[in-house]
Amino acid sequence: MAHDIVFFLAPDDETAAATRLRGPGRAFASVSCRFIEPDSAIAEWDMYFERPSADIPPLEQLLGWSWPEWVTPPLNDGVEVFALPQRLTRALADAGPTELEELAGRWTVRLRSADGDDMTDDDLLSVLQGVARLAASAVSTGGRLYSWSF
Repeated sequence: MAHDIVFFLAPDDETAAATRLRGPGRAFASVSCRFIEPDSAIAEWDMYFERPSADIPPLEQLLGWSWPEWVTPPLNDGVEVFALPQRLTRALADAGPTELEELAGRWTVRLRSADGDDMTDDDLLSVLQGVARLAASAVSTGGRLYSWSF
């Protein structure tokens, strides 16, 4: 589980990769959260928009889903930079309040079942709403959406 996660907007993979050592910082529009696994969150969100449902799909189905691609190769320091799939970025940009609420509910149930009392204290709906705003900006500017975590 990552301690600090930042979803951020960058113009391209090269720029996103350059954040690896220090994180995106204030130079990039971003949304921060803590104590989640960004790659499984991204896969969960992508699965939701491809197969909308308030019900949590079986874990095997999530594990078999397309997971985000690394922008930088993983090293032993725990830092990861992922690119969100373009189709997910478009789906988040187009998502309405009801879809985001349903996804946040489903995501919360999955995290609670996996992490119990160690689940993040972040308001997951607020995180999703912030990431959706970043996605809308990415779509309108031609940028990309990424996550950085440690």
